[in-house]
Amino acid sequence: MNAVSVKWAKLSDVECVVPLFDGYRQFYQKPSDLALSARILTVRLQNNQSRVALAFDEQGEACGFAQLYPMFSSLAMSLEATQVWLLNDLFVKPSARGLGVGKTLLDFVQNWAADEKLGYLMLETAKTNVVAQKFYEAQGWRRDNDFYTYYYVL
Repeated sequence: MNAVSVKWAKLSDVECVVPLFDGYRQFYQKPSDLALSARILTVRLQNNQSRVALAFDEQGEACGFAQLYPMFSSLAMSLEATQVWLLNDLFVKPSARGLGVGKTLLDFVQNWAADEKLGYLMLETAKTNVVAQKFYEAQGWRRDNDFYTYYYVL
């Protein structure tokens, strides 16, 4: 396995994240739009609306990212645990898959969440993304069988 390093992205890292974010969107059948990707990431980071963990390979090239959004839980058992984060996006560029990048990103995010004493992390993935489901479950994530997710489109 190659050495992978991870850090929290700053505004100055947006250019490194954009191709990965755009690749993530394309994976979910969205058209490529680098300018839109840059705007979304810039606004989220400027306004502290998300955190982006950015992975680099041994050559210092960005090879994956995980984006988290803050949420709160009314059912948590303590004030500290009421803050939860949604792991909304996780993407590893195709040439870096199978090298431990995804696991390194998850470990980084999970360690941060434990250090922050968060209630929990949550994520969603497409029902058709069986590879991701197996990956998350192998890393100790549990599928929620108690709640359904609903959307109201405006």
